[in-house]
Amino acid sequence: MDANPVMDVKASRPLPLSPGQRALADIVGGARVAHLWGRLGWQDILRGYRRSALGPFWITISMGLLVAVLGTLYGSLLNIEAAVYIPYMALGFIIWAFISSVITDGCSAFTNASAIITQASFPLSTHVYRVVWRNLIILFHNALIFVAVAFIFSIWPSWTGLLAVPGLLLACFNGVWVALLLGLVSARYRDIPPIITSITRIAFFVTPIIWMPTPALVSKRAVMLQINPFYHSLELIRSPLLGQTPALESWLVVVGLAFVGGTATFLLLRHLRWRIAYWV
Repeated sequence: MDANPVMDVKASRPLPLSPGQRALADIVGGARVAHLWGRLGWQDILRGYRRSALGPFWITISMGLLVAVLGTLYGSLLNIEAAVYIPYMALGFIIWAFISSVITDGCSAFTNASAIITQASFPLSTHVYRVVWRNLIILFHNALIFVAVAFIFSIWPSWTGLLAVPGLLLACFNGVWVALLLGLVSARYRDIPPIITSITRIAFFVTPIIWMPTPALVSKRAVMLQINPFYHSLELIRSPLLGQTPALESWLVVVGLAFVGGTATFLLLRHLRWRIAYWV
């Protein structure tokens, strides 16, 4: 018989988790409830198009018209063949819509879910995955535009197009930590969302979306283009779909951004996770 059964009972109790372990458990736990944030993300889209015959396809139609009009107009102004410019610009708009929406929606990931956060004990990262998933659904809808453009201009990326898959996965990973970071900061400081919106608008014009980085345009501004993370994220998805291999520099920049940004966000979540319920 044990000499001290009380000590044995105490010894069998699980040790309390450290802040880092809690943060990691939150991120992993949120990923495991994909059925939850998957349903919530889809309902967000349906809610915005309730009683609409086409539903979220209105997003695709509006962007398709934008690509058709601007592609024809700017292609003629820049003296670039439509078969070259329109597919390039179409993919730029489609991918940029995903990246910018994840950033701006990420600012309100926690504040918009304040009712759930204060009343239920779901992992906080659930609301971040919800934001990324919702915009990923819209991205897949908008991808139909490029399918039509590729058919019209006879574009076939061959096996090179498969490189867009890891590029998209990296964009999703970066979207998760960016939305988590901005959601944390915006929950505390409500001036952050309009600031981020202004920054993304400026980034649209300095990123090659409606203009092409020809040597004549970037010869004196090559450094500004090389340090632009939006450009590299775009190229990892756009170039393969156009039948081109992304530059090694783009892979290094985006992977480095994922590592540095993901680590910094995890450390911030480790210290501030418990405060989110009070801030929202």
